[in-house]
Amino acid sequence: MRCTVSWPVFRRFGSAFAIGVALAATSGCTVPVDAVAGISVTGDGHLLGIMMVCGHRIDGATLYVDSADVDSEVTVGKWTADRSLTAGLATWTLDSPSVGWTATRPFEPLTAKTTYVLYGWTEDSSWSSSSVSFTLTDRDQLTPGTVRYDDVSDSGDESAVTVPVAEFEAKACENN
Repeated sequence: MRCTVSWPVFRRFGSAFAIGVALAATSGCTVPVDAVAGISVTGDGHLLGIMMVCGHRIDGATLYVDSADVDSEVTVGKWTADRSLTAGLATWTLDSPSVGWTATRPFEPLTAKTTYVLYGWTEDSSWSSSSVSFTLTDRDQLTPGTVRYDDVSDSGDESAVTVPVAEFEAKACENN
């Protein structure tokens, strides 16, 4: 009995297998989350970045325009902490110089009808924070001493919530 192989079929199968292996090798390669990003405002109306680091570290934060097309996302601000943030709460003003932070991309004015996203990162991509999405309307509803962040429920559902800073500090790391 002679075995015959259809080379075009074999090549297609081999290509499909190689693509599957490549996809499996690269899927799930996200930076682990170990902090929670939020926003607030000062008494005189300045926008605050808030970062609750749960256990490891965060080196900086980026604010960008949310877009379905990752290639068209525009960075509107980027800050690097003078020293890595470790477990605990950190705050800094986004629109003016803040002690302990360097603006590596100056803050651009925010515009109406635009959704922004703030998240934290590490220089070596070893850790990140969850992100918080907001619009100018969301910002305008904040009062000093409150924090807007994206809360993750026990079932994995995400929703934006606004809570007192003390509650954010006590509960933000529960589901991260």
